[in-house]
Amino acid sequence: MADRDSLAIVIVTYNSVQEIDACLHSLVGHTSPFPTTITVVDNKSPDGTAAHVRKGWPSVQVIDSGGNLGFARANNIGIRATTSDYVLLLNPDTVAPPGAVQTLVRGLASNPDAAIAGARLLSESGFPELSWGVPINPWNELRTMIFSRLYLRKTRLLVRRMDKLSRSAREVAWVSGACMAIRRPDLEAVGLLDERYFMYNEDVDLCLAMRKRGRRVMYLAGAEVLHHRGKSAARNPDMERLRQQSHVAYYEKHLPAWVPLLRTYLKVTGKA
Repeated sequence: MADRDSLAIVIVTYNSVQEIDACLHSLVGHTSPFPTTITVVDNKSPDGTAAHVRKGWPSVQVIDSGGNLGFARANNIGIRATTSDYVLLLNPDTVAPPGAVQTLVRGLASNPDAAIAGARLLSESGFPELSWGVPINPWNELRTMIFSRLYLRKTRLLVRRMDKLSRSAREVAWVSGACMAIRRPDLEAVGLLDERYFMYNEDVDLCLAMRKRGRRVMYLAGAEVLHHRGKSAARNPDMERLRQQSHVAYYEKHLPAWVPLLRTYLKVTGKA
């Protein structure tokens, strides 16, 4: 029965002391009826995140990764340190309202051919984020970039369009790793997250690996999660460089013919 299934929540932190309390407060004691463990994997945060969590949240397992290993490697450490039927990868700058976690787990349980489920992520101002999408390729990226820029400018037509799209649960190509529930057997079958990605695109890559095995990726609009997007990331001056490294790594793995053009584009635009 789904409500007897166990859940491991894995949260990777780096300089997250300002966000982690709100995240954990929304989780600890609020995942019933699922037996749940919460594991924080800290990437050697200079701001003392690991010590802060150990002191304030004794029920939370804290693992020191030993260095800034990135999102994929640190999550894999947390996944290997747990045993559960489901794994929920969650960013430290998220807050899960009552019922959101349960909706994700039950959504996966009711779709046995699905391996991954993602949530409807909302900004602090209540606007939905683009937390799901179509396969990555140059044309889709161009369309998404144009849509995103116009949406961020609060173009009325696109705001309405985005709101409507975000309220529709369906199968998608990928969901955001900021809040991603996964069946453990499927996760282990693909070898966990690909550690060639330091940060960014590892979630899209994981979803693609599942789909190549004939498994589905679901976007569950009924699971709404608040995302204080990029607060901890903004404190890392190397973030844009790391983003582009992962961008190139994804193309090298899945779209190698486009890599020279991508590198040229990044060089011309100053993003290399």
